[in-house]
Amino acid sequence: MSLPFDTQHSGLGTASNMQCLGHYIGGNHLFQKDGRNGPVYEPASGQQVAQLNFAGQSEVNAAIHAAVTAFPAWAELPPPQRARVLFKYRDLLEREHDSLAELITREHGKTLADAYGELQRGIEVVEFACGIPHLLKGEYSDHVSNGVDSWSLRQPLGVCLGITPFNFPAMVPMWMYPIAIACGNSFILKPSEKDPSCPLRMAELFSEAGLPAGVFNVVNGDRQTVDALLTDERVVAVSFVGSTPVAERIYTEASRRGKRAQALGGAKNHLVVMPDADVAHAADALIGSAYGSAGERCMAISVAVAVGDAADPLVTALTEKARALRVGPGTQASVDMGPLVTTDHRALEQGLAMWWWVQTWFHGVWSLACLASFSDFSGVKIPFGVFLPSVPNLDALQTHQNRCKASGNECRQFKGKCRAGSAS
Repeated sequence: MSLPFDTQHSGLGTASNMQCLGHYIGGNHLFQKDGRNGPVYEPASGQQVAQLNFAGQSEVNAAIHAAVTAFPAWAELPPPQRARVLFKYRDLLEREHDSLAELITREHGKTLADAYGELQRGIEVVEFACGIPHLLKGEYSDHVSNGVDSWSLRQPLGVCLGITPFNFPAMVPMWMYPIAIACGNSFILKPSEKDPSCPLRMAELFSEAGLPAGVFNVVNGDRQTVDALLTDERVVAVSFVGSTPVAERIYTEASRRGKRAQALGGAKNHLVVMPDADVAHAADALIGSAYGSAGERCMAISVAVAVGDAADPLVTALTEKARALRVGPGTQASVDMGPLVTTDHRALEQGLAMWWWVQTWFHGVWSLACLASFSDFSGVKIPFGVFLPSVPNLDALQTHQNRCKASGNECRQFKGKCRAGSAS
Protein backbone atom coordinates (compact mmCIF):
# COMPACT_ATOMS: atom_id res chain seq x y z
CA MET A 1 0.00 0.00 0.00
CA SER A 2 1.43 3.39 -0.98
CA LEU A 3 1.35 5.92 1.85
CA PRO A 4 1.58 9.73 1.38
CA PHE A 5 3.80 10.17 4.44
CA ASP A 6 7.13 9.06 5.84
CA THR A 7 7.58 5.73 7.61
CA GLN A 8 10.12 5.65 10.44
CA HIS A 9 10.98 3.49 13.43
CA SER A 10 11.25 6.31 15.95
CA GLY A 11 8.41 8.08 17.66
CA LEU A 12 10.06 11.45 17.25
CA GLY A 13 10.96 13.50 14.21
CA THR A 14 12.50 16.93 13.93
CA ALA A 15 11.30 20.04 12.14
CA SER A 16 12.90 23.39 12.82
CA ASN A 17 14.31 22.03 16.10
CA MET A 18 10.78 21.09 17.21
CA GLN A 19 9.98 17.54 18.25
CA CYS A 20 7.44 16.02 15.87
CA LEU A 21 4.89 13.36 16.81
CA GLY A 22 2.80 11.45 14.32
CA HIS A 23 0.89 8.18 14.35
CA TYR A 24 1.64 4.52 14.98
CA ILE A 25 0.13 2.50 12.13
CA GLY A 26 0.95 -1.02 11.06
CA GLY A 27 3.89 -1.25 13.44
CA ASN A 28 5.58 1.95 12.23
CA HIS A 29 5.58 5.65 13.10
CA LEU A 30 4.06 7.70 10.30
CA PHE A 31 4.40 11.44 9.71
CA GLN A 32 2.30 13.39 7.24
CA LYS A 33 4.57 15.45 4.98
CA ASP A 34 2.05 18.20 4.40
CA GLY A 35 -0.89 18.17 6.77
CA ARG A 36 -2.58 19.75 9.75
CA ASN A 37 -0.63 20.06 12.99
CA GLY A 38 -1.16 21.19 16.57
CA PRO A 39 1.14 22.15 19.45
CA VAL A 40 1.92 19.98 22.48
CA TYR A 41 2.89 21.93 25.60
CA GLU A 42 4.66 21.22 28.84
CA PRO A 43 2.26 22.86 31.33
CA ALA A 44 4.90 23.36 34.04
CA SER A 45 7.13 25.53 31.85
CA GLY A 46 4.71 26.84 29.27
CA GLN A 47 7.04 25.73 26.49
CA GLN A 48 5.87 23.95 23.38
CA VAL A 49 7.65 20.59 23.43
CA ALA A 50 6.31 18.98 20.27
CA GLN A 51 4.38 19.45 17.07
CA LEU A 52 1.65 16.86 16.58
CA ASN A 53 0.39 15.62 13.20
CA PHE A 54 -3.41 15.61 12.95
CA ALA A 55 -4.57 12.63 10.93
CA GLY A 56 -6.50 13.30 7.76
CA GLN A 57 -8.47 10.85 5.66
CA SER A 58 -5.34 9.20 4.22
CA GLU A 59 -3.93 8.37 7.67
CA VAL A 60 -7.32 7.18 8.91
CA ASN A 61 -7.65 4.90 5.87
CA ALA A 62 -4.15 3.56 6.45
CA ALA A 63 -4.90 2.77 10.10
CA ILE A 64 -8.18 1.05 9.35
CA HIS A 65 -6.61 -0.87 6.47
CA ALA A 66 -3.82 -2.06 8.78
CA ALA A 67 -6.33 -3.11 11.45
CA VAL A 68 -8.59 -4.91 8.96
CA THR A 69 -5.64 -6.74 7.44
CA ALA A 70 -4.24 -7.84 10.82
CA PHE A 71 -7.56 -8.93 12.29
CA PRO A 72 -8.16 -12.42 10.75
CA ALA A 73 -4.83 -13.95 11.74
CA TRP A 74 -4.92 -12.45 15.24
CA ALA A 75 -8.53 -13.59 15.78
CA GLU A 76 -7.60 -17.15 14.78
CA LEU A 77 -4.71 -17.28 17.24
CA PRO A 78 -5.65 -19.42 20.27
CA PRO A 79 -6.36 -17.31 23.37
CA PRO A 80 -3.42 -18.79 25.35
CA GLN A 81 -1.04 -17.58 22.63
CA ARG A 82 -2.60 -14.10 22.69
CA ALA A 83 -2.23 -14.12 26.47
CA ARG A 84 1.52 -14.79 26.16
CA VAL A 85 1.92 -11.53 24.25
CA LEU A 86 0.01 -9.71 26.98
CA PHE A 87 2.23 -11.21 29.68
CA LYS A 88 5.29 -9.88 27.85
CA TYR A 89 3.59 -6.52 27.39
CA ARG A 90 2.87 -6.31 31.10
CA ASP A 91 6.56 -6.94 31.86
CA LEU A 92 7.63 -4.19 29.43
CA LEU A 93 5.23 -1.70 30.99
CA GLU A 94 6.78 -2.45 34.36
CA ARG A 95 10.27 -2.06 32.89
CA GLU A 96 9.40 1.33 31.39
CA HIS A 97 7.39 2.49 34.41
CA ASP A 98 9.60 5.49 35.15
CA SER A 99 9.92 6.75 31.59
CA LEU A 100 6.18 6.44 30.95
CA ALA A 101 5.40 8.36 34.14
CA GLU A 102 7.79 11.12 33.05
CA LEU A 103 6.02 11.40 29.68
CA ILE A 104 2.66 11.74 31.44
CA THR A 105 3.92 14.42 33.81
CA ARG A 106 5.69 16.35 31.06
CA GLU A 107 2.61 16.71 28.85
CA HIS A 108 -0.25 16.58 31.37
CA GLY A 109 1.32 18.31 34.36
CA LYS A 110 0.20 15.94 37.14
CA THR A 111 2.73 14.97 39.78
CA LEU A 112 4.93 11.94 39.25
CA ALA A 113 3.16 10.25 42.15
CA ASP A 114 -0.17 10.68 40.35
CA ALA A 115 1.39 9.45 37.10
CA TYR A 116 2.74 6.32 38.80
CA GLY A 117 -0.68 5.65 40.29
CA GLU A 118 -2.35 6.03 36.90
CA LEU A 119 0.09 3.60 35.29
CA GLN A 120 -0.45 1.03 38.01
CA ARG A 121 -4.22 1.10 37.52
CA GLY A 122 -3.69 0.59 33.79
CA ILE A 123 -1.23 -2.27 34.26
CA GLU A 124 -3.80 -3.99 36.46
CA VAL A 125 -6.16 -4.09 33.46
CA VAL A 126 -3.41 -5.69 31.36
CA GLU A 127 -2.96 -8.27 34.13
CA PHE A 128 -6.70 -8.95 34.03
CA ALA A 129 -6.54 -9.39 30.26
CA CYS A 130 -3.80 -12.00 30.70
CA GLY A 131 -6.53 -14.29 32.05
CA ILE A 132 -8.42 -14.18 28.77
CA PRO A 133 -8.35 -17.98 28.16
CA HIS A 134 -10.61 -18.38 31.19
CA LEU A 135 -12.64 -15.21 30.58
CA LEU A 136 -13.61 -16.30 27.06
CA LYS A 137 -15.20 -19.54 28.20
CA GLY A 138 -18.77 -19.90 27.03
CA GLU A 139 -21.67 -21.69 28.65
CA TYR A 140 -23.37 -25.01 27.90
CA SER A 141 -26.75 -26.33 29.07
CA ASP A 142 -27.73 -29.87 28.17
CA HIS A 143 -31.27 -30.78 27.15
CA VAL A 144 -32.97 -27.44 27.91
CA SER A 145 -35.93 -28.79 25.92
CA ASN A 146 -36.81 -31.88 23.90
CA GLY A 147 -33.78 -32.50 21.70
CA VAL A 148 -32.38 -29.02 22.40
CA ASP A 149 -29.05 -28.10 23.96
CA SER A 150 -28.09 -24.48 24.65
CA TRP A 151 -24.55 -23.16 24.36
CA SER A 152 -22.76 -19.84 23.92
CA LEU A 153 -19.61 -18.96 21.98
CA ARG A 154 -17.65 -15.74 22.32
CA GLN A 155 -16.10 -14.45 19.10
CA PRO A 156 -14.10 -11.29 18.26
CA LEU A 157 -15.89 -8.49 16.45
CA GLY A 158 -13.27 -6.90 14.21
CA VAL A 159 -11.83 -3.38 14.23
CA CYS A 160 -12.53 -1.53 17.48
CA LEU A 161 -12.02 2.18 18.15
CA GLY A 162 -11.11 3.89 21.43
CA ILE A 163 -11.36 7.67 21.94
CA THR A 164 -9.80 8.83 25.20
CA PRO A 165 -9.39 12.09 27.20
CA PHE A 166 -6.36 14.12 28.26
CA ASN A 167 -6.57 13.56 32.00
CA PHE A 168 -5.44 9.92 32.00
CA PRO A 169 -3.33 9.33 28.88
CA ALA A 170 -2.25 5.86 30.07
CA MET A 171 -4.98 4.48 32.31
CA VAL A 172 -8.10 5.21 30.26
CA PRO A 173 -6.67 3.78 27.01
CA MET A 174 -5.68 0.68 28.99
CA TRP A 175 -9.29 0.33 30.10
CA MET A 176 -10.01 -0.43 26.46
CA TYR A 177 -7.37 -1.87 24.18
CA PRO A 178 -5.83 -4.69 26.30
CA ILE A 179 -9.23 -6.37 26.74
CA ALA A 180 -10.32 -5.81 23.13
CA ILE A 181 -7.02 -7.14 21.77
CA ALA A 182 -6.98 -10.10 24.16
CA CYS A 183 -10.42 -11.04 22.86
CA GLY A 184 -9.02 -11.24 19.32
CA ASN A 185 -9.97 -7.83 17.96
CA SER A 186 -7.72 -5.27 16.30
CA PHE A 187 -7.76 -1.78 17.77
CA ILE A 188 -7.33 1.89 16.80
CA LEU A 189 -6.70 4.36 19.61
CA LYS A 190 -7.38 8.09 19.17
CA PRO A 191 -5.87 9.66 22.30
CA SER A 192 -6.06 13.29 23.35
CA GLU A 193 -4.00 15.68 21.29
CA LYS A 194 -2.84 17.38 24.51
CA ASP A 195 -0.63 14.49 25.73
CA PRO A 196 0.01 11.97 22.93
CA SER A 197 3.54 10.75 23.74
CA CYS A 198 2.62 8.13 26.33
CA PRO A 199 0.08 6.33 24.09
CA LEU A 200 2.61 6.28 21.24
CA ARG A 201 5.24 4.78 23.50
CA MET A 202 2.79 2.17 24.82
CA ALA A 203 2.11 1.13 21.22
CA GLU A 204 5.84 0.70 20.63
CA LEU A 205 6.10 -1.52 23.68
CA PHE A 206 3.20 -3.69 22.51
CA SER A 207 5.04 -4.31 19.24
CA GLU A 208 8.19 -5.13 21.22
CA ALA A 209 6.13 -7.68 23.17
CA GLY A 210 5.39 -9.51 19.92
CA LEU A 211 2.01 -8.09 18.91
CA PRO A 212 1.63 -8.45 15.12
CA ALA A 213 1.76 -5.24 13.10
CA GLY A 214 -1.63 -3.61 12.61
CA VAL A 215 -3.35 -5.17 15.61
CA PHE A 216 -2.83 -2.00 17.66
CA ASN A 217 -2.67 1.42 15.99
CA VAL A 218 -2.55 4.96 17.39
CA VAL A 219 -3.99 7.82 15.34
CA ASN A 220 -3.66 11.38 16.61
CA GLY A 221 -5.90 14.28 15.69
CA ASP A 222 -8.94 16.37 16.46
CA ARG A 223 -12.68 16.21 15.81
CA GLN A 224 -12.12 15.85 12.08
CA THR A 225 -10.04 12.75 12.77
CA VAL A 226 -12.66 11.33 15.13
CA ASP A 227 -15.43 11.85 12.57
CA ALA A 228 -13.45 10.06 9.88
CA LEU A 229 -12.86 7.07 12.17
CA LEU A 230 -16.37 7.01 13.58
CA THR A 231 -18.18 7.05 10.25
CA ASP A 232 -16.12 4.32 8.57
CA GLU A 233 -18.17 1.15 8.20
CA ARG A 234 -15.12 -1.04 8.82
CA VAL A 235 -15.05 0.10 12.45
CA VAL A 236 -17.54 -2.12 14.27
CA ALA A 237 -17.28 -1.01 17.91
CA VAL A 238 -16.50 2.27 19.70
CA SER A 239 -15.53 3.07 23.29
CA PHE A 240 -15.34 6.68 24.47
CA VAL A 241 -14.47 8.55 27.68
CA GLY A 242 -14.81 12.33 27.83
CA SER A 243 -17.28 15.15 28.27
CA THR A 244 -21.01 14.46 28.32
CA PRO A 245 -21.92 16.46 25.17
CA VAL A 246 -19.29 14.63 23.14
CA ALA A 247 -20.27 11.29 24.68
CA GLU A 248 -23.85 11.86 23.54
CA ARG A 249 -22.71 12.70 20.03
CA ILE A 250 -20.37 9.70 19.82
CA TYR A 251 -23.02 7.30 21.09
CA THR A 252 -25.73 8.68 18.81
CA GLU A 253 -23.56 8.59 15.71
CA ALA A 254 -22.13 5.14 16.42
CA SER A 255 -25.45 3.50 17.28
CA ARG A 256 -27.12 5.12 14.28
CA ARG A 257 -24.56 3.36 12.09
CA GLY A 258 -25.10 -0.01 13.78
CA LYS A 259 -21.84 -0.02 15.74
CA ARG A 260 -21.54 -1.33 19.27
CA ALA A 261 -20.92 1.71 21.44
CA GLN A 262 -20.19 2.65 25.02
CA ALA A 263 -19.73 6.32 25.85
CA LEU A 264 -18.81 7.50 29.34
CA GLY A 265 -19.57 11.18 29.94
CA GLY A 266 -18.27 13.61 32.54
CA ALA A 267 -19.12 13.52 36.20
CA LYS A 268 -18.55 15.62 39.28
CA ASN A 269 -19.33 14.74 42.84
CA HIS A 270 -20.72 16.28 46.00
CA LEU A 271 -19.70 14.99 49.42
CA VAL A 272 -21.91 15.32 52.49
CA VAL A 273 -20.13 15.63 55.84
CA MET A 274 -22.45 14.75 58.74
CA PRO A 275 -22.18 16.26 62.25
CA ASP A 276 -20.72 13.05 63.70
CA ALA A 277 -18.01 12.72 61.02
CA ASP A 278 -14.31 12.52 61.82
CA VAL A 279 -13.45 16.02 60.59
CA ALA A 280 -9.70 15.42 60.22
CA HIS A 281 -10.29 12.27 58.19
CA ALA A 282 -12.96 13.97 56.07
CA ALA A 283 -10.66 16.93 55.39
CA ASP A 284 -7.80 14.65 54.32
CA ALA A 285 -10.09 12.76 51.96
CA LEU A 286 -11.51 15.97 50.49
CA ILE A 287 -8.09 17.52 49.88
CA GLY A 288 -6.77 14.38 48.22
CA SER A 289 -9.83 14.08 46.01
CA ALA A 290 -10.09 17.75 45.08
CA TYR A 291 -6.43 18.47 44.34
CA GLY A 292 -5.07 15.11 43.21
CA SER A 293 -4.19 15.29 39.51
CA ALA A 294 -4.95 19.03 39.85
CA GLY A 295 -8.62 18.10 40.16
CA GLU A 296 -8.67 17.09 36.49
CA ARG A 297 -10.58 13.86 36.90
CA CYS A 298 -14.25 12.99 36.90
CA MET A 299 -14.17 11.55 40.41
CA ALA A 300 -12.82 14.76 41.95
CA ILE A 301 -14.95 16.13 44.77
CA SER A 302 -15.95 19.64 43.72
CA VAL A 303 -18.38 20.52 46.48
CA ALA A 304 -18.49 19.62 50.16
CA VAL A 305 -21.83 20.03 51.92
CA ALA A 306 -21.31 20.27 55.69
CA VAL A 307 -24.36 19.48 57.83
CA GLY A 308 -24.99 21.25 61.14
CA ASP A 309 -22.08 21.50 63.53
CA ALA A 310 -19.65 19.93 61.03
CA ALA A 311 -19.44 23.18 59.06
CA ASP A 312 -17.10 25.40 61.07
CA PRO A 313 -14.44 22.81 61.95
CA LEU A 314 -14.50 21.40 58.42
CA VAL A 315 -13.96 24.80 56.81
CA THR A 316 -11.12 25.50 59.25
CA ALA A 317 -9.44 22.17 58.52
CA LEU A 318 -9.86 22.52 54.76
CA THR A 319 -8.54 26.08 54.80
CA GLU A 320 -5.40 25.06 56.67
CA LYS A 321 -4.75 22.11 54.38
CA ALA A 322 -5.41 24.09 51.20
CA ARG A 323 -3.00 26.82 52.34
CA ALA A 324 -0.35 24.19 53.04
CA LEU A 325 -0.53 22.67 49.56
CA ARG A 326 2.74 22.90 47.66
CA VAL A 327 2.07 23.82 44.05
CA GLY A 328 4.68 23.54 41.33
CA PRO A 329 6.09 21.39 38.52
CA GLY A 330 4.95 17.79 38.84
CA THR A 331 8.51 16.52 38.49
CA GLN A 332 9.46 17.93 41.91
CA ALA A 333 9.05 15.36 44.66
CA SER A 334 7.99 17.98 47.22
CA VAL A 335 5.04 19.21 45.14
CA ASP A 336 1.46 18.24 46.08
CA MET A 337 -0.30 19.61 42.99
CA GLY A 338 1.00 20.31 39.51
CA PRO A 339 -0.28 22.81 36.94
CA LEU A 340 -3.51 22.64 35.01
CA VAL A 341 -3.09 21.23 31.53
CA THR A 342 -3.72 24.42 29.50
CA THR A 343 -4.30 28.14 29.94
CA ASP A 344 -7.86 27.62 28.67
CA HIS A 345 -8.47 25.18 31.50
CA ARG A 346 -7.00 27.60 34.01
CA ALA A 347 -9.29 30.38 32.76
CA LEU A 348 -12.27 28.03 33.15
CA GLU A 349 -11.26 27.17 36.71
CA GLN A 350 -10.80 30.83 37.62
CA GLY A 351 -14.27 31.59 36.28
CA LEU A 352 -15.77 28.69 38.23
CA ALA A 353 -13.95 29.78 41.38
CA MET A 354 -15.40 33.28 41.16
CA TRP A 355 -18.88 31.90 40.45
CA TRP A 356 -18.62 29.63 43.49
CA TRP A 357 -17.39 32.51 45.61
CA VAL A 358 -20.62 34.38 44.84
CA GLN A 359 -22.67 31.26 45.53
CA THR A 360 -20.98 30.56 48.85
CA TRP A 361 -21.44 34.15 49.95
CA PHE A 362 -25.20 33.88 49.57
CA HIS A 363 -25.97 30.20 50.03
CA GLY A 364 -23.47 28.88 52.56
CA VAL A 365 -21.94 26.09 50.47
CA TRP A 366 -18.14 25.96 50.30
CA SER A 367 -16.64 24.80 47.03
CA LEU A 368 -13.22 23.19 47.10
CA ALA A 369 -12.39 25.04 43.89
CA CYS A 370 -13.16 28.24 45.78
CA LEU A 371 -10.91 27.23 48.64
CA ALA A 372 -8.10 26.52 46.22
CA SER A 373 -8.34 29.94 44.66
CA PHE A 374 -8.57 31.79 47.96
CA SER A 375 -5.79 29.83 49.65
CA ASP A 376 -2.48 31.45 50.39
CA PHE A 377 -0.26 29.97 47.71
CA SER A 378 1.02 31.81 44.68
CA GLY A 379 1.83 28.91 42.40
CA VAL A 380 4.83 29.30 40.13
CA LYS A 381 5.23 32.48 38.15
CA ILE A 382 5.74 31.28 34.59
CA PRO A 383 4.86 32.78 31.20
CA PHE A 384 2.30 30.09 30.45
CA GLY A 385 0.40 30.86 33.63
CA VAL A 386 -1.20 27.47 34.06
CA PHE A 387 -0.90 27.55 37.84
CA LEU A 388 -3.81 29.09 39.69
CA PRO A 389 -2.67 32.37 41.29
CA SER A 390 -3.54 33.20 44.87
CA VAL A 391 -6.47 35.50 45.58
CA PRO A 392 -6.17 36.97 49.10
CA ASN A 393 -9.89 37.14 49.85
CA LEU A 394 -10.00 34.32 52.37
CA ASP A 395 -9.05 36.72 55.18
CA ALA A 396 -11.91 38.98 54.13
CA LEU A 397 -14.33 36.08 54.42
CA GLN A 398 -12.95 35.17 57.85
CA THR A 399 -13.30 38.80 58.95
CA HIS A 400 -16.92 38.76 57.78
CA GLN A 401 -17.60 35.65 59.84
CA ASN A 402 -15.97 37.14 62.95
CA ARG A 403 -17.99 40.34 62.66
CA CYS A 404 -21.19 38.33 62.39
CA LYS A 405 -20.34 36.26 65.44
CA ALA A 406 -19.38 39.36 67.41
CA SER A 407 -22.88 40.67 66.78
CA GLY A 408 -24.35 37.49 68.30
CA ASN A 409 -25.22 35.79 65.02
CA GLU A 410 -23.72 32.85 63.18
CA CYS A 411 -22.48 33.61 59.69
CA ARG A 412 -24.70 32.20 56.95
CA GLN A 413 -21.51 31.64 54.98
CA PHE A 414 -21.15 28.55 57.13
CA LYS A 415 -24.58 27.69 58.46
CA GLY A 416 -27.07 29.83 56.59
CA LYS A 417 -28.16 31.68 59.75
CA CYS A 418 -26.51 35.09 59.35
CA ARG A 419 -28.91 37.89 60.32
CA ALA A 420 -26.35 40.68 60.82
CA GLY A 421 -27.37 42.80 57.88
CA SER A 422 -24.67 45.42 58.37
CA ALA A 423 -21.99 42.74 58.66
CA SER A 424 -23.03 40.88 55.51
